Amino acid sequence: MDDIKRVSRPDGVAGLKKHKMKSIQIAFLLFCLVAAGAFGIEDMLPGSGPGLTVIMLMVFAVVWAHPISQIVSELSALMPSEGGIYVWVKEALGEFWGFCMGWWGTVSIYLSSATYVVLIVNYSSKFIPALNDPFVSFTVKLAIVVFFVVINLMGLKEVGAISTLLSVCILIGFAAVTVVGFANWQYNPILPVTPEGQSVIDSLGGSICIVVWMYCGYECVSNMAGEIENPEVIPKGFRIAMPMIAASYILPTIAGLVSLGRWDEWGTDGIGYGDVLTEFLGYGWGVAFLVIAILSQAAIFNSYIAAGSRGFFVMADDRLCPKFLVKVSKKRGVPVLSILLLGVFTAVMMNFDFSTLLVIVGPLALMIYVVLGIALLIIRKKYPVDSRDCWYIRGGNIKVKLYAFVPMIIAVIALLVNGTEYFLLGFVSIGSGLAAYIVFKLIYGGLYKIDSQKYPINPKTKFAKGDITRFGVFILSFGVYALAGSFFLQWYEGSWGPEYYLEMYESGLISDFAAMINVARVGGAVGTAAGTLLLLIGIKKDPAR
Repeated sequence: MDDIKRVSRPDGVAGLKKHKMKSIQIAFLLFCLVAAGAFGIEDMLPGSGPGLTVIMLMVFAVVWAHPISQIVSELSALMPSEGGIYVWVKEALGEFWGFCMGWWGTVSIYLSSATYVVLIVNYSSKFIPALNDPFVSFTVKLAIVVFFVVINLMGLKEVGAISTLLSVCILIGFAAVTVVGFANWQYNPILPVTPEGQSVIDSLGGSICIVVWMYCGYECVSNMAGEIENPEVIPKGFRIAMPMIAASYILPTIAGLVSLGRWDEWGTDGIGYGDVLTEFLGYGWGVAFLVIAILSQAAIFNSYIAAGSRGFFVMADDRLCPKFLVKVSKKRGVPVLSILLLGVFTAVMMNFDFSTLLVIVGPLALMIYVVLGIALLIIRKKYPVDSRDCWYIRGGNIKVKLYAFVPMIIAVIALLVNGTEYFLLGFVSIGSGLAAYIVFKLIYGGLYKIDSQKYPINPKTKFAKGDITRFGVFILSFGVYALAGSFFLQWYEGSWGPEYYLEMYESGLISDFAAMINVARVGGAVGTAAGTLLLLIGIKKDPAR
């Protein structure tokens, strides 16, 4: 690429319709992808205490959300490509790691999208009793899926319009909670800092993954960057969205604590933000806020269809997924079959209890932020900022490295302290990227089919040159992490883990703490040995470029 002022996707996806977007539309789209309200924070309060919860919301906005938003802003400005994170990592680390990044991001959306449809109906059933009937519930859920699929089939501009409307409604609802809560100030919002008899470390471990999850999703907007005619609005949208999201978390939470207190009774099935309005304004206001909760889940689902449908679509264009997914509507210029596939998958999944599957979504999201930081550092060297005329992170190398490494460290810690079952099942979800790449590369050929000179394969393995080395690095890295994590978790959860997991899950592997530790330890040892062997073979027979 001769012009590095802004790098376009070299093999771009034809047929997509571009839209001129405003920065406020990007901000509201981000708001829906990341937050759509403060729902979920309620569960942090009993486990971490009011003081630590408020502190975590403030600190993680700075050390987690801000660096990630800056990284995504820079890479979106440099490479405003459909598929975003997949394209960036492919550019930095090659086809294999790019595929893993795209796979992790897309699968996490596929597995979690049905949750929001179910929540819409569950919230609605509180004042529409007919929704408790299984047939009526199914019909309404299906209607919701169809409605938002149709919106997405109309185009990104329509998705943005719905996101803007829903965001404004949600913000008004939480603004009302904030005003009413502060107007009825009765309690200190930061006392106690942690629950009585509980250390700061224990309190952090109980909620760190919740606060990380609350600030996840900034990278999803990059999946649609190729459809934005004026990509310079993306960094501007981030500058609006980041403080707006943080404020929508922090202010209503403080307002709820100072007005209602009873922090130990908060939770999804306990006290919530709507109780502030019910307590001081009356029952009708609480019902109105329940409508806000419904709109919040609708906002997330609408934006998730847009973000999730672009992942497999772009990889299919690179011959790394079934080719039919590249189908673009001639009239609307949207990836029609990819959108429909996500809609059908959601319609099927919304009828099952798939809570165990959702356990594996968190590790996928955390891995994205580890690889994203590495990609930033490599692309910085590949495309020096003094040769660009687009937005980038200002400051020296130390600042950029901090932005890259701090989220990586937080992600690694979060995966460790989220629970042994999350840690163990996380390797299944993360490893699925390697398995899927092997299958799709062998079936569809990957980038070799597009440009055999630029993306050569090893004639013996049929994989890209250097993939054996990359497979070795992948397996070795996670083998070492599993092995080290097994010792950490035995120390961290050993005093209460056996009793907790048996009571929580009753039977099966994840009910047996000792068995999970042994699986992680043996699996880690095997992975370390196998990865080392593959790496040595790769270095000798199939070195990565």
